[in-house]
Amino acid sequence: MMAYIARRLLQTVVILLGISFVTFILLYLTPADPARQIAGRSATAQTVENIREQLGLNLPFYEQYMRYVGGLVQGDFGRSYLQKTEVSTLIASRLPASLLLMAGAITCELIFGLTMGIVAALRRGSRTDDTLMIASFVGVSAPQFVVGILLLYVFAVKLGWFPIGGYGTFAHLVLPSLTLGFLGAGWYSRMMRSSLIEVMRQDFIRTARATGNGRAKVLFRHAMPNAILPVIAMIGIDIGLFMSGIVVVESVFGWPGIGQLAWQAIQRVDIPIIMGVTLVSAFAIVLGNLLADLITPLIDPRIKLR
Repeated sequence: MMAYIARRLLQTVVILLGISFVTFILLYLTPADPARQIAGRSATAQTVENIREQLGLNLPFYEQYMRYVGGLVQGDFGRSYLQKTEVSTLIASRLPASLLLMAGAITCELIFGLTMGIVAALRRGSRTDDTLMIASFVGVSAPQFVVGILLLYVFAVKLGWFPIGGYGTFAHLVLPSLTLGFLGAGWYSRMMRSSLIEVMRQDFIRTARATGNGRAKVLFRHAMPNAILPVIAMIGIDIGLFMSGIVVVESVFGWPGIGQLAWQAIQRVDIPIIMGVTLVSAFAIVLGNLLADLITPLIDPRIKLR
């Protein structure tokens, strides 16, 4: 186990270095000039050049990248060009909100998605199955801002059950979590349905039924532990996606997560923040996949870590 974890952590370092290199070179090649963004439109060419020199933007690519990697080794993500604050401080201030929304969204996804998938699999070929699969298709196809605005209009404006936006209480968490949960539940329901149907065809399920086990026991004791394995892998991917890929939902509900921080940095070409959020999100995806791999053998002891 420890050797496996050590090997995966070493792979994580290599992956993060590769991602940092690709992201850095793409930002280096972008036509936007961070020095011009900092100086303002009315600044003289000399002022812009001075800022570029102070930030080291006039150095060759390899020197800029090596300086950045050297800072990463020491735990330094750099300083925001415009906010004049350490990137690690900015990310740390936004991270609790993103983690809270991620937990709420994944919980909603699992509740709705797994329930829909199980019911659809058990009612395969029926109207219920067709209805649930159509609903899942609508869920994965609906734009985030449309679902968010509809939920706001109905439950915040018309009914007044929840606040229109903001952050700080459980009531603020409900609508953005439901928005992301509705959109992601479609993927989980389709995956759960396909996986459960496949498992229910296996010989060990027929054996479990033949030995006199009830339907509920066969489903939850024998079928579910095997059918849920692909879902666990999806959760690992979602962890990283929710860390930075929910900019629209955060904007609609005024949620102060790192996704919104990344979007503001992209608009202003604030390279240190973009790099920091990218690396944190990449690390979250790798960590989520590692946790999924470690949890899987606990559900099915037949699966071994190699």
